[in-house]
Amino acid sequence: MKQLILGAAVTVGLVSCAPAQPDPFQFVEATIADVQTEITSGRMSCRQIVQGYLDRIARYDALSGLNAISMINPGALDRAAEIDTALSKGEDVGPLFCAPILVKDNFDTYDLPTTGGSIALKDSIPPDDAFMVRKLREAGAIVLAKTNMAEWAFSPRQTVSSSFGTTANAYDLTKTPAGSSGGTASGTAASFGVAGMGSDTGNSIRGPSSHLALFGIRSTIGLTSRDGVIPLSFDWDIAGPMTRTVTDGARMFDVVAGYDPADPFTELGKGKREKDYTVFLDEGGLKGARIGVLRALVNTDDADPEVIEVFEQAVADLRAAGATIVDPFAVENFAAHLVADVFCVRFRYDMQQYLKSLGPDAPIKDVMEVYESGQYSPYIKDGLEFFGGKPMGQHPEQADPPCQDYPKHPARKAYMDDVIAAMDAAKVDAIIYPTWTNPPAPLETALEDYKGDNSQLVAPATGLPAVSVPMGYTRGVLPAGLQILGRPYAEGALIKFAYAYEHTTKHRRPPEVFANE
Repeated sequence: MKQLILGAAVTVGLVSCAPAQPDPFQFVEATIADVQTEITSGRMSCRQIVQGYLDRIARYDALSGLNAISMINPGALDRAAEIDTALSKGEDVGPLFCAPILVKDNFDTYDLPTTGGSIALKDSIPPDDAFMVRKLREAGAIVLAKTNMAEWAFSPRQTVSSSFGTTANAYDLTKTPAGSSGGTASGTAASFGVAGMGSDTGNSIRGPSSHLALFGIRSTIGLTSRDGVIPLSFDWDIAGPMTRTVTDGARMFDVVAGYDPADPFTELGKGKREKDYTVFLDEGGLKGARIGVLRALVNTDDADPEVIEVFEQAVADLRAAGATIVDPFAVENFAAHLVADVFCVRFRYDMQQYLKSLGPDAPIKDVMEVYESGQYSPYIKDGLEFFGGKPMGQHPEQADPPCQDYPKHPARKAYMDDVIAAMDAAKVDAIIYPTWTNPPAPLETALEDYKGDNSQLVAPATGLPAVSVPMGYTRGVLPAGLQILGRPYAEGALIKFAYAYEHTTKHRRPPEVFANE
């Protein structure tokens, strides 16, 4: 038998014994840990990782018609090179080092415009980062790109802006990703970044997460800062992660949660954040848990049978994973709470405060200048008239009659008290229901076919925390989400339940159009 040594390759007869080459990095569905392992192993640099995601965006976003990305950060590669240098020197690069993040276009970024989906702010570059963006960068994450959103975050139904157009659903490009964080949802689902950031006034983290098979978390009001996030209603707004795995969601949430003197509502949550939210990533976390099924949000008149079938399987899966299911679970006065007057119209006032934060060069001083100029998408006309139809500069508590902030608002407090009392009486740790009881609607009829949005109905008004986690698919390809709601500041428990459910079911799969490297 003849042996011929050529460099590192050894040939024995016709059999090659060349050293095996490592498989190329799989960007599709990669986690933060996957990215970091690839870098620390020496197989790829941070710069190569970032370039890989930029290549995916260039290859897929516009050409497919997804339109999730509104703008690329031109400094992303330079920041990646800085991280590579720091790693070579053995410097601390942070727990999220080289995680390329997609950020909704209502988060202030000092190096990119922040438009809120409005063409009126297309050239508005804030003087500094939003609190959460700053925390992510300090932890080593890279703002890779901004994502498209529903204009001024007005719509839970669709993601259409006058600044960047219409975003489609990555699982079916003829369907809506919901709103208003649809760009983050579709971009993250398509693996244009490792994870994303969204905001949620009534639905906009959990709803798009449900429609795109993501984990999304809306925290307790007071636990997380909204500083530097363009507001819709400051006493309802929440910002937070949208991720392909619960693990990545917990890692990001651990970085962004906590007190911020620039957000007065975080005084409520002082001392109430967990030391480390990643300790709740427990595969057996459902064993011994008591979970209530809020049937009032399941078997509704317009619920889609396939979504309900998927939900009933989720209930069975939770039971099989060790949870005790309390079914049905009911909240006293629930029907009355759903129609109670719990919303303070304060958009114009809150926007005035935001525009002041931009300094003297703010492109507008009053959001109603947009209405007067006609610089908006036709579908938000009614929203501007409703949300902006209050005197500029008047806080809702100064109105006649006054509308009080959370948590002083009497109707909101009564609702929260009834939910917690029902949980206490039934001894349940969390409540579940479908995030949406209907699949994503067609893009062309997203407004007319809007139905099944459960996210609006409990968490925002009560201020309680809730997560959405993938629970399966309808029509073979359209994702559906399981919503899990908990007591105040019980984010750790919600992460634990979601992680255990995710581990048990493994529903998440990439959208077929974007599954190739």
